[in-house]
Amino acid sequence: MREKHRLVASGAHPNRGSNPQLRLKDDDSGDHDQNEENSTQKDGEKEKMDRDKGQSSSKRKAVVPGPAEHPLQYNYTFWYSRRTPGRPTSSQSYEQNIKQIGTFASVEQFWRFYSHMVRPGDLTGHSDFHLFKEGIKPMWEDDANKNGGKWIIRLRKGLASRCWENLILAMLGEQFMVGEEICGAVVSVRFQEDIISIWNKTASDQATTARIRDTLRRVLNLPPNTIMEYKTHTDSIKYVLGRVGGTRP
Repeated sequence: MREKHRLVASGAHPNRGSNPQLRLKDDDSGDHDQNEENSTQKDGEKEKMDRDKGQSSSKRKAVVPGPAEHPLQYNYTFWYSRRTPGRPTSSQSYEQNIKQIGTFASVEQFWRFYSHMVRPGDLTGHSDFHLFKEGIKPMWEDDANKNGGKWIIRLRKGLASRCWENLILAMLGEQFMVGEEICGAVVSVRFQEDIISIWNKTASDQATTARIRDTLRRVLNLPPNTIMEYKTHTDSIKYVLGRVGGTRP
């Protein structure tokens, strides 16, 4: 494994030991009518706005490693979501509720984000952190996810912070050894339990899903009797469509 990946997998930030600010917590814890002239004018303004918006997007700088930084094999994006428990969520409102935190391309950029983020064990209510490869939304319907699935592990309260950290460090460090199959990971904080999951592209590839399972057991140091569930996103979508109004649980 290359040096840059060992650096992530070991959790060793270059300045972590000397800078107390970079040390991680150790707990486990909206019409109106218009005449034709106005309509034409509005159409022209809209075209200009769309054109300017497109130019602005094209000028947006790609996230790249800084000088002397250790690049990751893939860029990743942190996301956060929170909703009121018991209130059904449609796919549209679910997507609108997911907030992008930021994208990073190197080990050092990861730690700059992560060291300022609240640990899962300190979150309250119905909250989720998502870490996915850049360009992949943490949604079943995303093109990269729609034929895939996820391994799910339910945790007793107090374990989410440490398990989440170990999981994402293993993912960034390419410890799963399944090529481009890994899409991302999620930690879901709930009232009575917490849930972590890792998503992959191809649910039908049993050899790959088995390797992911075995790696999860190793990097999380799970007891042999730990219950692990693999669920395809197709099954999740079918379940949602079967609910009244087609809402997410």
